[in-house]
Amino acid sequence: MNLILWGIVLLGIYVQQSVSQIDCYSAFSVSTGKCGDLLGQVEKDACCLNPNYGYTESDGVCRSCWPQAAWTQWSSWSECSMSCTEGVRQRRRSCYGNGACSDPENLGTVQTEPCEENKCCPVEGGWSEWGKWQPCSVTCKKGLTKRQRTCSSPLPQCGGSCIGEEEETIPCDTEIICPTHGGWSSWGGWGPCPVTCIVEGHNIQRESRKRTCNNPTRSMVPLGRDCEGSDTDTRPCSGLPFCPIDGNWGSWAGSSPCSVSCGVGQQLQRRLCDSPKPTHGGRPCQGEEQIQDLCTIRVPCPIDGMWTEWGEWGPCKKPSMREINCRVREGNRRRDRDCDGRKYEGNFCEGDIVQHERCFDIKDCKMKGVLSEWSEWSYCKPNCGPDSAQTRERICVPDISAYPTQDLNKFSGKPKVDCNDVENQTERRPCKNVPECKG
Repeated sequence: MNLILWGIVLLGIYVQQSVSQIDCYSAFSVSTGKCGDLLGQVEKDACCLNPNYGYTESDGVCRSCWPQAAWTQWSSWSECSMSCTEGVRQRRRSCYGNGACSDPENLGTVQTEPCEENKCCPVEGGWSEWGKWQPCSVTCKKGLTKRQRTCSSPLPQCGGSCIGEEEETIPCDTEIICPTHGGWSSWGGWGPCPVTCIVEGHNIQRESRKRTCNNPTRSMVPLGRDCEGSDTDTRPCSGLPFCPIDGNWGSWAGSSPCSVSCGVGQQLQRRLCDSPKPTHGGRPCQGEEQIQDLCTIRVPCPIDGMWTEWGEWGPCKKPSMREINCRVREGNRRRDRDCDGRKYEGNFCEGDIVQHERCFDIKDCKMKGVLSEWSEWSYCKPNCGPDSAQTRERICVPDISAYPTQDLNKFSGKPKVDCNDVENQTERRPCKNVPECKG
């Protein structure tokens, strides 16, 4: 009998572990790769009925339910690593969805480029000599006098400043006696009210308080003014509350419809604190005004199609069958892409599936080699450490000066280029103040 009971217990543990629960989120950001708006714990298959959702497992890493691998958008550029002179800034992207992301241009996950917030760093200035002391701020008794200086010896540079105060203040004494005018002390406490509660609409009892003219007492020589106003104040009795009535919850209303038509959503139930409402300082209802439960519509949500990368350009041809190879005659070529992954009546990809463009066919043509223009400076590589640098280059390219366009991207096929008299050139410049490599 004991063996049977142990078998039932072990089977329960196995079933519980086999149906793993994940934290399901109704939002996954393709710009940051982060999850948002936690719904609750459900099975992964239920959460991912909606491909736009995200989830986290025990490692806490946000993952997307999107069925295909895709890149997030590049993040915004970070702040420059230096507030003055040259530094670097970085932006990042990550791969979400299932599988590995295609990276035909080898862009990677981090891009680093030089930046310069200010060409120079602040230089502090120097103070001038102190000016003369100004007259005392009062005409009798004691006051204050001050003197000033300017940040001008030398002037600060590039947003710098002077260290210290531009104004100095000290006490001064006119040695003249001022008259002291009488001042009221603070009001004393309110006297006792003759009643213990207020009858609404019949509050005729009053309470009083007093003050004295001794804060300060007026001087006699020279003669100061006496206090103005009355030394007694009255008011209707106050501060006696009506009897408090504590609030109490009404009945729960029925559940709202599920917030989604597919996948995991939420349902709400509400109740009102109106049986009765709290009045005259009574305690509000304790507990939640609304509760929410997860609901699952076990229908897969639509999955929109996503474009694949453009394929390679096809050969450059002339529809009329005229020979264009190695001639200054335009042809046409095409390339295409596929709309992948559309399911469950999701949206079709927007845009063209085929691209056409004019071209020139230079496949296997014997062409003279010339040196190209300088390329744009590359991003800083590597993205960390003291050896990070930018490069640019000039390389041997076919001489296309006889053609109406100088854009090599419009030429099709690999020519036979004579580069014997052309030497490639590369320039390198270091990137400054790059972050240290971690680990």
